[in-house]
Amino acid sequence: MTAKRMTRIALCAALLAPCAWLSIPTQPPFTMQTFGVFLTLLLLGAADGAMAIALYILLGAMGAPVFSGFNGGVGALLGPTGGYIVGFLLLCPIFGLLCRNRAGLFTRALALFLGLLACYAFGTLWFVKVYGDTKGPITLIAALIKCVFPFIIPDLAKLALALWAGKRLEKYGK
Repeated sequence: MTAKRMTRIALCAALLAPCAWLSIPTQPPFTMQTFGVFLTLLLLGAADGAMAIALYILLGAMGAPVFSGFNGGVGALLGPTGGYIVGFLLLCPIFGLLCRNRAGLFTRALALFLGLLACYAFGTLWFVKVYGDTKGPITLIAALIKCVFPFIIPDLAKLALALWAGKRLEKYGK
């Protein structure tokens, strides 16, 4: 692996922290984290993007305050909303499968959207399990109402913003 490639991965991993810190304090919070994940994949591709996202999650698991609300540690990942953070990794193979050879804008948008749906699914199932174990049972529809439905439009806006920013930054790429 070249120094340039490692630097790009590290910079994108580092970009995710301030994206998580930019938030509207709701429960769970509205953050720019998904924007950072989308942009990372657009800039680095699936393989290097997965490394950057995994590095970000690892830093958070080790206690660095890189998650929303300046949180970090294994407890943040194992909490009710930790599945959405871990679910970011699901975007990578979906993006990789659909965007192998310089995919067009529509294909990249579709790949990110389908990856987001996978992240929502994984995170919601995680939420139902952890929330149920700690606070009492919650139905799947109640979890979706609490953790997914309010985020769909903001996440689609972040996807559009990432596509725009990715196009603008493409010239500095690989």
